[in-house]
Amino acid sequence: MAKSLLEYAEWLAERKLRWPAAPKIESAKATAYLKPLTGIRAITWNVYGTLLRITDGELLFQHPQAIRMEIALDKTIQEFNMWNSMTRKPGKPWEYMQQKYLNAVDELKMASSGRKGDATEVNSAHVWKKLLSMLDKKDYEYDTGFYGDMDELSEKVAYFFHSSLQGVEAAPGALPALQAVQAAGLRQALLTDAQPFTLVQLFRALLEQGSIPRPDVLFTPSLNTFSYEEGVRKPAKTLYLRAVDRFVKAGIQPEQILHVSSKVHDDLAVAKSLGMRTALYASEKLGLQAAPEDLKDSATKPDRLITELTQIRDLLGV
Repeated sequence: MAKSLLEYAEWLAERKLRWPAAPKIESAKATAYLKPLTGIRAITWNVYGTLLRITDGELLFQHPQAIRMEIALDKTIQEFNMWNSMTRKPGKPWEYMQQKYLNAVDELKMASSGRKGDATEVNSAHVWKKLLSMLDKKDYEYDTGFYGDMDELSEKVAYFFHSSLQGVEAAPGALPALQAVQAAGLRQALLTDAQPFTLVQLFRALLEQGSIPRPDVLFTPSLNTFSYEEGVRKPAKTLYLRAVDRFVKAGIQPEQILHVSSKVHDDLAVAKSLGMRTALYASEKLGLQAAPEDLKDSATKPDRLITELTQIRDLLGV
């Protein structure tokens, strides 16, 4: 039987490969506002820049530094033995692959499943499936018993490529904060820009802070809202409307949900416009998007501000 994405990630970890380092912490100047909130029944979390620290502050499809793209693409080509099935043209293999890769990303961006004006999300596994399908026409071979079918292989390639492009680690106190919410008996979910590998990436990072049995144990899977599944990304209002709809069907109203993120204008402000309560996580400069005017405007100002994830306990009064 083919390895699951989680099993594949664990297998990679056992190989002790060299990955990009997580970014150094540069603290932000902020003062916490921790007055307990009442009536909260659920917490939604942003992942990249909040629960998960990532190089550059957010997940990227293309890095502005050419050397970073070269390294990630070259490692991916070698890891999955793609070169033998690639068209032999002048230039380096990664340059040829980058052209095809960016073309595939652009093609997928043309599709949208949201409202007019929504930012379109691209599923990274679909990008690599397009590329692998091109290679398959040139007799590309791989171990189906290990990697699975083309869809399963594409997810693993996407995970490997993005792991080679950007370093990640769990934010300080992420696991204790999630466990505190769970212990308080509240529903908990992710409302985030994400990719098929995000939950596995988060799970493996959280394991560095303690023990949890599986990726979804802290969250209610039916309440998660991922951009790659919805076809739109933040700040698309469609993403939040679909999240709210999930909670309403579970008997939880928008004003009973607290959304936590490090981004105001493109995240918390949208959640607030739909009636959700909001908390800004302002711990470090990287990933923090909070303009002074956003913090003064009543339409965008978060309800609370935390400088440590574990302060979620104070907001819930537990």
